[in-house]
Amino acid sequence: MAEDPPPQPADSAGAPVDPAQRAGVTRGTRIVVIVALLLLAVGAGRTIVSRMANARVLEANVAEGAVQYVKTTVVRTSEGGQTIALPGSLQGAQQAPLAARSAGYVKRWTRDIGSHVRQGELLAVIESPEIDQQLSQAEATRGQTAASLALAKSTVERWEALRKKDVVSQQELDERRSGLAQATANLAAADANVQRLRQLQGFTRVTAPFDGVITKRNVDVGDLIDSSGKTLFVLTQMDPLRVYVNVPQSYAQLVRPGQKVVVTQSELRGQSFAGEVARTSASIDPATRTMQVEIALPNRNGILLPGAYVQVELPIAGQRTVVVPTNVLLFRGEGTRVATVDAANRVHLKPVTLGRNLGEAIEVIDGIAAGDRLVVNPSDSLGEGDAVAVAANEDGGTASAAKPARAASKALP
Repeated sequence: MAEDPPPQPADSAGAPVDPAQRAGVTRGTRIVVIVALLLLAVGAGRTIVSRMANARVLEANVAEGAVQYVKTTVVRTSEGGQTIALPGSLQGAQQAPLAARSAGYVKRWTRDIGSHVRQGELLAVIESPEIDQQLSQAEATRGQTAASLALAKSTVERWEALRKKDVVSQQELDERRSGLAQATANLAAADANVQRLRQLQGFTRVTAPFDGVITKRNVDVGDLIDSSGKTLFVLTQMDPLRVYVNVPQSYAQLVRPGQKVVVTQSELRGQSFAGEVARTSASIDPATRTMQVEIALPNRNGILLPGAYVQVELPIAGQRTVVVPTNVLLFRGEGTRVATVDAANRVHLKPVTLGRNLGEAIEVIDGIAAGDRLVVNPSDSLGEGDAVAVAANEDGGTASAAKPARAASKALP
């Protein structure tokens, strides 16, 4: 009896399934799975590559952000002379407050402010009747004393003649001679008193002690003048003028009498006036650490006015000095420092000893030398040995280290 064939699979509807068809379905499923796996692998690889690229970009950005970019300037020495500008006020070569020695009332005044007067010219007259009466009394007293002296002389002459005849004693003659000496002394005292009062009477006429201009008048007719020394006029000499300036201690040793200076006044634009150092105080004021210097300034045309504020440009003898701008200094707790950059673009903090302040620059006595590269406007974060990238320096030079290319900040998709 023949065996029955194996039963054939049936589909959901109960119809038998072809094995070839089944095998095709299996192969298709496998292909789909393999393709899906390949796509997943490609996607995973692409993600890994993207993340690695992003990591490299991040590292580059961090490294670039850690680099400090600085500007530098090269230290140079200054051999030429320097000029410092100092403020000052104009004064007359002679300036005197005029007061009256005699007491009384102002009878009249003859010159007002702004008047140019000559030496000996009358400025005011003071009426002083008390002095006039005292002078009259003193002259009368002198007359009495002179009469007493004449009597004493004649008496001595008579007594000397009587003594020769031995009519009077020597004691009596000596007494007459003593009276003559006293009368002579009294006459000398009376003459001195008369002379004193005459000079005091002369003080009622206030005159100019030198040529100049009346800059102040403090009296009027009828004012009472006493012995307190009230100032009636202020007389100022206009030519020459003088200027007092205070030179800092760091420059004091370089100022000498005879040096030429230039004086300017802001209101007189485009005009300058030549002066000369007349003298110095040759000492330093311990309160201000400055030395007073007097400058003689001709003023023949009378353009400059006493009391005006001026600027004095004082040339200082040249010397070889190291001068740096003030914006390279670092003020640390351990002292003043400057940041220098070596050939390898490494920072070194050096202590410096400062000298004269020149305004926007300052002299350095010790710590750096000509040719050193100094960091301009250094940040407080700079430390010893830090690596920096040097941009174009303030002297117009090219960058000493190439600026690294900025990495792309956009990550791969």
